[in-house]
Amino acid sequence: MMNIAVRSDDRFVTIDGLNIRYLEEGTGVPAILLHGASLGSSADVFRRNLKALGANGIRAIAFDLPGFGKSDATDDFSASFKKKIVLKFMDALKLDRAALIAHSASGNAAVGIALDNPDRVSHLMILGTGSLLPPLEASGTKVGGREGAAQARLEERMVNQEPSLDDTRALLEANLFHRELITDEELQLRHQNSIGPCFVEFARRHAASNEGGGGGKQSVPLWQRYDELKMPLLLIYGREDRGRAAERVELLKQRYPTLNLHIAEGCKHLVPWDAAELFHKLAVPFLTGRT
Repeated sequence: MMNIAVRSDDRFVTIDGLNIRYLEEGTGVPAILLHGASLGSSADVFRRNLKALGANGIRAIAFDLPGFGKSDATDDFSASFKKKIVLKFMDALKLDRAALIAHSASGNAAVGIALDNPDRVSHLMILGTGSLLPPLEASGTKVGGREGAAQARLEERMVNQEPSLDDTRALLEANLFHRELITDEELQLRHQNSIGPCFVEFARRHAASNEGGGGGKQSVPLWQRYDELKMPLLLIYGREDRGRAAERVELLKQRYPTLNLHIAEGCKHLVPWDAAELFHKLAVPFLTGRT
């Protein structure tokens, strides 16, 4: 994965022979930020958040999962591997305990780690993980809508064809309410994490998931297990996110009325970008205990 240019703030650690890249800001309460699984995802998705958290008593650390960004690839695409690599990353940084802040697909791994290893997780934050919300099947209406279907078609096409710069922009725009946040620098950074070895690994993960290599379904959905968590929990979802997320958030509120659950206005799926101000406003007191 190392054909991508190394930046001055890139750090690296070796875990089980894999070179893992991470970003870090600040001192204080340790918090591991976990990116999603979309094409182009990496620790860079949190660049606009790390400094804000690090300046407020939080040791904010985001790392590229294996096969993403500048981290080495793995042949293990299982859900159990993803959970193990997070814990081993903590071990490599000599962190006995840390908060987990998980965006999108990483939310499932974070909840799984928190349930199985409550002694290692001090706090848990979930940002926009649709699979951690109740489904809407009972309504008889298909979740996703026209916009979600168009995005799914674009992502499916990219599995077979490395994206152009315009394709990368289209995917970012599909996940953002505030499209003006896509600067030339942000676009180029996202694109370099979407092509070359990163694209090859994206296609491999997609093929493995189609073959059932990503892990089976939970016997009890994770969204039904929030009351088993032993640490403080905070969830943030975008009102304009795909999959009718706002409606499903209301269902979750009905089941767990005391859940620390927030809807971000003017926000789609990229919660760390669209709702950065709300994210920081909620995260700092939640993690540090300071008002």
